[in-house]
Amino acid sequence: MSQATRSGITKPVDRRTFTTCMEQLQEGYMQSVAATAGCLFIKQGRDMFGVDAMLVRTSSDPLGEEASFYVQMKSTTQIAVDGSTESFRYRFEKRDYMERLVRPRMGMKSLLIVMAIPKGQAQWTRTAHTHLEVKQACYWISLEGMTVPPAEKPSVRIPTANLFNAEALTAIMGKIERGEPLHA
Repeated sequence: MSQATRSGITKPVDRRTFTTCMEQLQEGYMQSVAATAGCLFIKQGRDMFGVDAMLVRTSSDPLGEEASFYVQMKSTTQIAVDGSTESFRYRFEKRDYMERLVRPRMGMKSLLIVMAIPKGQAQWTRTAHTHLEVKQACYWISLEGMTVPPAEKPSVRIPTANLFNAEALTAIMGKIERGEPLHA
């Protein structure tokens, strides 16, 4: 473990691009999971109503409708997820980020995807001849219908069982196709 990780100090390769690189890492993760599940990851060109991207899966029926949902992506170095616990807490930087996600939606659903990233940027990935390893995972939660806590920067508990991987994405798309709620 590096000194940066032990001491809790964030150690970017270049401070000017650190936040952008965090977002890029999460986008790459999301694209990889989507590709593995046979879905498309479509990044929004600009911030639209707190939505960063859309995930789409074509129907198995050639005349059927696609299944899709929006995602609000958050990446942070402020938390470390312990997979042996039931959940972890994520705090929104702005109240309206959570308020947008809790509103009931008639059309496309929206999920929060959180990636807890190691503080040392040089530790984010490890490469071998057979694979690329990303040193953290994404977790998902549907906040639709929940109550926003009365705080300027509200927080939410995200189950560690909600690991965002190809199996989870396939299950989420199946629920959307069947019109089922997305709560875990």
